Amino acid sequence: MSGERKPPLSIREWLLPALGAVIMLIGVGIAAVTEKGHVDYRAQMERHGGDVLNLGSNGRPDAGEQGYMVRVVGPLQVVEAPLDRQFNQQSNQPVLIRHVQMFQWHEVHYGGPAAYELDWEDQPIDSSHFEHPAGHVNPGKFPLQSEQFDAGLVRVNDFMLDPALVHALVGSQPVSPDLRSLPSNLAASFSLYNNSLVTSAVPSAPQLGDLRVSWEAVPIQDVTVVAKVSGNKLIPASDAADGVGFAVQSGDVSLADIFPDLPVPPDYSWLRRIVSILLATLGAALLLRWHYQRIDAVLAPAIAVSVIGAVDAVLWLGNDNTRALGWFLLSLIGVALTAWRVLAARSA
Repeated sequence: MSGERKPPLSIREWLLPALGAVIMLIGVGIAAVTEKGHVDYRAQMERHGGDVLNLGSNGRPDAGEQGYMVRVVGPLQVVEAPLDRQFNQQSNQPVLIRHVQMFQWHEVHYGGPAAYELDWEDQPIDSSHFEHPAGHVNPGKFPLQSEQFDAGLVRVNDFMLDPALVHALVGSQPVSPDLRSLPSNLAASFSLYNNSLVTSAVPSAPQLGDLRVSWEAVPIQDVTVVAKVSGNKLIPASDAADGVGFAVQSGDVSLADIFPDLPVPPDYSWLRRIVSILLATLGAALLLRWHYQRIDAVLAPAIAVSVIGAVDAVLWLGNDNTRALGWFLLSLIGVALTAWRVLAARSA
């Protein structure tokens, strides 16, 4: 009789649609995890200036790289060496650093009354705050200052480095001062002692207020630079949310090590996307087999593409609207094919 109620489906009859739904969800899940990984990676890279083209040691200025962040690895090439004009000291290294110290009193506590010792100090020590300033008065402000001198022009793989990038170079090696290059007024005041210039009458026995000046340099080395391309220059990304917009490190350093907060993007992304669509298609085919008692070779992948495209479009929306639009259009194609096949099946 037409009014008779169909008996409930058995566990065996439920197996096919349940399996189809699970397989389809796995496919959609793989797609979502893959895109979410790329979304997180892209969002974090935007904090540092944007997605990075990994040029490595072969990177050279190219018109197609303009405005992009790049990673370049190569040796430093000093074209215009740094110069300390006050002392007329120069180095063929990318950065020259002058250190000025004064022989001063400093206060120490060993558990009892304050004690006072003379030693070389990098900054003026205000002796007025000593417990017993009498007999331990320091001269005050330094007549000379510590300073860093950057090379006028430094290259890496034919890229010119912006002054901010040169200033950020790291590393250290001592530089011996050249007495012959000293201006006459300073040559009369300083003598060479232990690779430094000192004003002490007896260099091995400095007195209160004596000065000691030494130099170090950032050595020529292989470096990894992450910065924005502008012409043939590497410059900081001015719109970076981290307020820096570049990175400079010694040696060949990966992006993950330069930016430890950077999530690792999924490997084999396109393979994962293809697998996700195939799994979703298989799941949809099992559901169609259960519902229509047959498999439609067009409808199954259309359903898979429409669902995966919609999910991925939502994930990219607001992060990369171009990609979101691409996934949305793919989803629309899937929806259109689905509607066509369903209407065709009803007509038949």
